[in-house]
Amino acid sequence: MFQLRTIKTSIVLSLLVLGAAFLITATAARAQGLSYTAATRARTTSTTQRKVFVRSKALLVKASVVEDKLMKRSEFAQMGLVLTRDAADADIILELRHDVLTKYVYSAVDAHTQVVLAGGKVSSLGGTVGGKVAKRFLKQLAQGHP
Repeated sequence: MFQLRTIKTSIVLSLLVLGAAFLITATAARAQGLSYTAATRARTTSTTQRKVFVRSKALLVKASVVEDKLMKRSEFAQMGLVLTRDAADADIILELRHDVLTKYVYSAVDAHTQVVLAGGKVSSLGGTVGGKVAKRFLKQLAQGHP
């Protein structure tokens, strides 16, 4: 009888040890996978992509229109730019304001240094304001701005 209890106890202890070893191994593997994913995401975001936040203070031209025009231009992706809807997360803030009648003023500012990267005036005559802003903004960035 005593020997049967000893065998049962050793089997239970063996199962507990195996279960604990399995849990420790699974937890370590999951932690390594998560840290690799987080490191990869941080590396790709920080080194290759710059986030652009578009703000429009013009009543007739919404930020979403400018965003759409930016995404349709091939230079946007080639320059490693992506859009964000979080101004605090942005590297570049592109702002559009209505000036007078058919004139609109845009400016792009580095969110971290507050340096003006691009800017100018466009007219709503002869094309869309969003398209003109997107084209000129990307052209100015390509001409040597960081």
